[in-house]
Parts: sequence; structure tokens; C-alpha cells
Amino acid sequence: MPVKLLVTFLLVFTFFNMKMLKAKEPEDKLKNLSPAVEVSIVKYKFIPPVVEVKLNQKVRWLNREKRQYHSVWFEKSGGKESDYLFPGDSYEKTFIEKGEFEYRCGPHPEMVARVIVR
Repeated sequence: MPVKLLVTFLLVFTFFNMKMLKAKEPEDKLKNLSPAVEVSIVKYKFIPPVVEVKLNQKVRWLNREKRQYHSVWFEKSGGKESDYLFPGDSYEKTFIEKGEFEYRCGPHPEMVARVIVR
């Protein structure tokens, strides 16, 4: 009987410790992430028109127009156009390669901007 009790205790103890270690992993990963860089969409412009981010950093586009919809489209690099962003909507993209990436608004091709990833 004492051996079964000891084995049960060890299994429960090991299981509990494994869960605790796994629970800490995402928290540690979050410490290394930089906050998202925000680009506002206002008066048919991306503001700022050029943003610089680190590798694996996120950019968030927020449509601050009162009535107009827009999109974010990395057309030259073969990217897919985002869904239309209506006033108050946002779109996020994490950059996993270094380089310069030009993008535009799908419905308004004169709206162009760039993300530089270092």
C-alpha cells in the first residue's frame, strides 16, 4: 500500500509541475514581443506613410474615417488584400521577413505607404 501511495503522489506531483511550467511559457514569450505599431487611416492617407518595425513585430491599421472604407494590400509582394476596413475597424499583420514592403489601399490605389522591417 505505501508504494502505491508514493507512486500516485509522484505522478500527481509531476503532472502538476508540468502544467505549471507550460503555463509560464506564453508569459515568457510575451516579454520579448514589441508592441504593435499603429497606422491610422485618415483623409485617404496612411499616417504615418512609412513605419519601421523589428522582425516579428506587428503593425495595426485602424480606419479613423467617419464614413469611408479602405483596405491594406501588399500587392507588389504578392500579398492578399485585407477585408474592407469600415470606420473603427482594424487589421493586423506580423512581419516575419526583413525588407521594405510597399502597400496600398485596394479601393483607392493612390493611397500608398511602406513598412520597413529591420
